[in-house]
Amino acid sequence: PLPQATGQVKNRPAIVLRAMPPYGDFLVCGVSTQLRQEVAGFDDPIGPGDPGFLASGLKAPSLIRLGFLAVLPASGLLGAIGSISEGRHDRLLERLSNHLRPARPREEPAP
Repeated sequence: PLPQATGQVKNRPAIVLRAMPPYGDFLVCGVSTQLRQEVAGFDDPIGPGDPGFLASGLKAPSLIRLGFLAVLPASGLLGAIGSISEGRHDRLLERLSNHLRPARPREEPAP
């Protein structure tokens, strides 16, 4: 179950991004069929035209929402419906880590 912005808790698909130390909790991001909520270049759409769609176990075109994060205990994970490719998982982690890094001004080369 994932907490919604409204405070309601809802069972929904999620992608496990990482195990969190030290207690074995998991950082997850929610999956939604609300494609209109996509943040282009941040969220990751997945649909029947994608090679990994069948393996994902999703039933409809969906959006992997990197802005919809939660940390859940292992007991909060109700099971697996499928999987995503290592490449997609790496891309999600890269996008999230790039977003979390502070924007730094470029240093000018020394004269």
